[in-house]
Amino acid sequence: MPKIKTRKAAAKRFKITSGGKIIRRGVKTRHILESKSPGQKRRYGADKEVNKSDYGRVKVMIPYGQS
Repeated sequence: MPKIKTRKAAAKRFKITSGGKIIRRGVKTRHILESKSPGQKRRYGADKEVNKSDYGRVKVMIPYGQS
C-alpha cells in the first residue's frame, strides 16, 4: 500500500496537539484593524480548535499527524 501524500497547504495551516485536537489560526487580523478594539484583536488572533464537523476533512488532508 503506497503512502498517502500530505496536503502541504493544510500542513502549514493546521497543527495537531498531542491529545489529538486540531488547532487553526485566528481570523480577522489582517486589515482594518484601527476600528477594532484591542480586546477584539486579542481574541481574534488567538488560536482556536477546528470545529468537530470539519475534523474529518482536515484529517484526510494531514494523514500522518500526531493523533
